[in-house]
Amino acid sequence: MDFYFQVGKLALGSRLRRLSEMLTEDATKVYDLYEVPLDPKWFPVFYVLSHKEEASITEIAQIIGHSHPSVSQIIKEMKTKELVITNKSAEDARVNIAKLSSTGKQLISKIEKQYLDVTKAVEDLLSQTQDDLWNIIEEVEFLLADKNFLERVREARKVRERQQIEIIDYSTRFQKNFQDLNYEWIKKHFELEESDYQSLNNPDENILQPGGHIYLARYNNEIIGTCALIKVNDNTYELAKMAVTEGNRGRGIGWLLGQAAILKARELGAKTIFLESNTILKPAINLYQKLGFRKIVGQPSAYKRCNIQMELKLV
Repeated sequence: MDFYFQVGKLALGSRLRRLSEMLTEDATKVYDLYEVPLDPKWFPVFYVLSHKEEASITEIAQIIGHSHPSVSQIIKEMKTKELVITNKSAEDARVNIAKLSSTGKQLISKIEKQYLDVTKAVEDLLSQTQDDLWNIIEEVEFLLADKNFLERVREARKVRERQQIEIIDYSTRFQKNFQDLNYEWIKKHFELEESDYQSLNNPDENILQPGGHIYLARYNNEIIGTCALIKVNDNTYELAKMAVTEGNRGRGIGWLLGQAAILKARELGAKTIFLESNTILKPAINLYQKLGFRKIVGQPSAYKRCNIQMELKLV
């Protein structure tokens, strides 16, 4: 079985590399056919210099989308074949300017027929395909410029892992998890206050019995996140004690906990959810904004660390 059919889309990069190698191998023979002494990988640089009197290495790199070191290496190789001349810029001695030598310029007229025949061959090839590969490549390049492949893999990983995260209800056996998760982030940025000790040491008495709720995030049987919904009155609840272990941040766990808490508040008949935080916790503030919370000026906070209050209207 062909390797690429067996592996599938996982081997996209490898398959494109194989296709590139196939074309490059024939391209070398095409240059020989037309007696043009160019290495196929030199073509983009040669083409730019054949249409410009001279250009800097940086300018060429920007035009053809290659790295500066890559273009420098190609120029160096072309110089060994006496196809290119380089000089320092008159304005800036740090800038290298390249131009075709007389030998290089002689290739311009010689290669014109090759251009015509290669273009025709490519058009014939693409006309036999169900989809136009050239247009597909342009579209893929456009999409990757907007969001690179690494970002897309990270997103896929986040989605997969998020599907394995369970949001479960609190029970007394998770009291230490609830406590430790919050101790971790509070101690890192602030100092524990009396209200923290009350809520974290006695969540049943201070959160659940008055009508609140606590959620936990579980992944691979490990508790990695939590948040609490504290009842203020029949219409208002506070989103509090949200924490995610440091190694699991950035995976959308806070979003899942926040969504669960908002849904629960709706079920309980709440009209408003508010929260208190600190602006140094930028990822947390961004999360709250994505959840729909907006900054307000509320009643003085019981916490010294609070310098921002936010609110979400449910009705």
